[in-house]
Amino acid sequence: MADPVSAHLRQTERREPTGRRVTSGELLGGRPELIIVHDGREYRLRVTQNGKLILTA
Repeated sequence: MADPVSAHLRQTERREPTGRRVTSGELLGGRPELIIVHDGREYRLRVTQNGKLILTA
């Protein structure tokens, strides 16, 4: 019987990207925070002191 995890990884590797790919630098434009409006709500994409990204509503 085939290993289901290996089969899933092989299938995932063949999958084409479905969305536009941008860097965080392109999105943030050198700023530490970006406000995204979605369905009338504001979301904040922030860079932490450790260089991680956090999205909050």
